[in-house]
Parts: sequence; structure tokens; C-alpha cells
Amino acid sequence: METEAFKEFEYLAWQRAVEEYDHYFSPLTQQTVGPLLDAVEAGSNKALLDVASGPGYVTAEAHRRGAQATGIDFSEVMLAKAKRLHPTLHFSLGDAEQLPFGDSEFDAVVMNFGILHLAQPEVAIREVYRVLRHRGRFAFTVWAKPEEGVGFAIALCAIEAFGDANIALPHGPPFFRFSDSTECVTVLQAAGFVNVAVVQLPLTWKLNSAGDLFDAFYRGSARMGGLLRAQPEAALTAIREAFHRSAVPYEQSGHLLLPMPARVVTAQKL
Repeated sequence: METEAFKEFEYLAWQRAVEEYDHYFSPLTQQTVGPLLDAVEAGSNKALLDVASGPGYVTAEAHRRGAQATGIDFSEVMLAKAKRLHPTLHFSLGDAEQLPFGDSEFDAVVMNFGILHLAQPEVAIREVYRVLRHRGRFAFTVWAKPEEGVGFAIALCAIEAFGDANIALPHGPPFFRFSDSTECVTVLQAAGFVNVAVVQLPLTWKLNSAGDLFDAFYRGSARMGGLLRAQPEAALTAIREAFHRSAVPYEQSGHLLLPMPARVVTAQKL
């Protein structure tokens, strides 16, 4: 795996996609914030670390619940967005694979879809284990398999049918790796965690149109966006048209309503 090349690719993608991600994806990803914090029993005076904190919505809700919440992200632009939205909260610049904290500093660690964008997720998971206290809890969210998440299915099928197959991006871990419950258990237990549990959440992505779905991936995502932006113009036109055709069954009352289930994965350090 081209670890450094993939990390740089993800970094540059998030540096440029902050506003588009917040516009298109945050209404969807915020639906998991409550269940994610419930999974680690976030509450009064608990020291909580939000890794890959993005616009800071998890950090803010943890703070509202009374936790001593800290957000950390590797994108300076994303951190600036979080600080504008939540000026009284604490956000730090840092790498999930090399957390700038001492051993056993936190009662809980959460990651809302961030694990999908790491070059070395096992390294990040070991770092989470290190900074957690005895009996501390870790929880992260991932998307369900693409055949269950309609937005992903539409995009992937359109690219497969009409895209240029010769386009190569920096190679990273499989995007849907942790959609497999067995893989979650295996990786977390290898890092020392116990009591691993996986729960599926039935989310719905509400967008204005198929054009918004295309723009969400094209402008507001890293891997899918990179693949789309690298397409020749003729292929991109055909892909966009495929988005529109495939989205028709999900149009309701002037909006697009797409099933996009996610999973909350929870584990504990003994």
C-alpha cells in the first residue's frame, strides 16, 4: 500500500472539500452522532476524544452532554471550520495514526466515519487503545455495504459502466472493509479490545436532486470525488446521466430520499 501517497491524497482532498462536505454530507453523518456517543456512554465530566473531528459536530454534542470533549483532525481547513462553528470548544491539529496525547488520558474515544479515510487504520486503533483509560470505550461509525447504501450503489455502478477504468488513484485500504462485522471484531481484538459489538442504523440521505447527489460525491468526498474528477469529460457526462436515471425511483415530493444505513462499532479496553 502506498501509505504516504494515500495519506497525502486524503489530506489534500479534505483541504479543498470542507464546505461541500459540510453542505452535502453533514446532514447525513450527523444522524449517527447520538448513537455514537451513546455507545461510549458520553456524559458528565468524561474525558472524550473525537478523532477525525471534521466540522466538530460530535465534539459539540459531547460537550452539550457534559463531557470534557476534545476534537482532533489533520486538516487545517477542516479545523478552521470547526472553530468557526464552535468557537468555545477545543480542537487540535493532529494525526489519528500518531495521537499527540499521553497514555490513558481519555475515558472515551469516538470516530465518526473517519476510519474510512486512514492509510493505516490498525495503527490508529492501537493509538486509540493507548490513550484510553482502563475500561474506556471506543466507538466508530462506518457505512454499511454498498449494496445496502443506495447513494454508493448509484455512484459505483455509474462509474463502473461509463468511467475510464485506467484511472489510478493512490491505493488505500478497502473503503468498505469495516462494513464486515467479522473484520471489525478481528482488528479490534488484535489491538487488545474486548466486548466488540456492531449495530446497524437505518439512515436516510435527503437531497434536492440527483444533481446534488452527483455534486456531493464530486465536490464533497475524497476517494469517489478524486475518481470522478479524474474522468475524461465524455465519461463524466455519461456518469452524470447515469446518476439521474438511477435516482428516479427514489424521488419523493420534490426530494431524493436514499437509504444509507451505517454501523456503529463499539469496543472496550480492559
